[in-house]
Amino acid sequence: MYSDVSIAGDPLALPHLLPPVPQHPRTVAEFAGLARSIAADRARWAPRVRYDATTRWYARLQTGPGYEVWLLSWLPGQGSGLHDHGRSSGVLTVLEGTLHERVLTPRGEIRRALTPGHQRAFAPGYVHEVVNDSLEGTVSLHVYFPGLTEMTPHTCTPARRTATATATATTAES
Repeated sequence: MYSDVSIAGDPLALPHLLPPVPQHPRTVAEFAGLARSIAADRARWAPRVRYDATTRWYARLQTGPGYEVWLLSWLPGQGSGLHDHGRSSGVLTVLEGTLHERVLTPRGEIRRALTPGHQRAFAPGYVHEVVNDSLEGTVSLHVYFPGLTEMTPHTCTPARRTATATATATTAES
């Protein structure tokens, strides 16, 4: 079975084809545009970045009708654990450094490096893990719609993937 993305490619890789960002985004492309516009405004987010040796650091940058924007920092070795985002969709944008993402799909596992400017859009049911495997700190921006209220941690065995429990989100996760 083929999808539009498998045939035409990732539309987020062609930013010149995306519509301008409206005041209140409503589509995946508009949320990706919102993330790109915030990423381009370094003076807005860079002074807020902090690093925490015990856990990923996070701060909510913006909220709007039905969405929220989070800034996260990752020291070397910090990761999200395997999870989904409950009923939320989202856009992950790397601002500085490199993150490594592992995605579980019905066809198997996908691994990719996410570098500055790289965006990943995802829908409910997207199971992934994000880790800073580099030797330097990394900063990322996360847009969730609707706002993130729950996350489901997952475990993965060679034979299957299982949801372990639904957790209420107390922090922004990737």
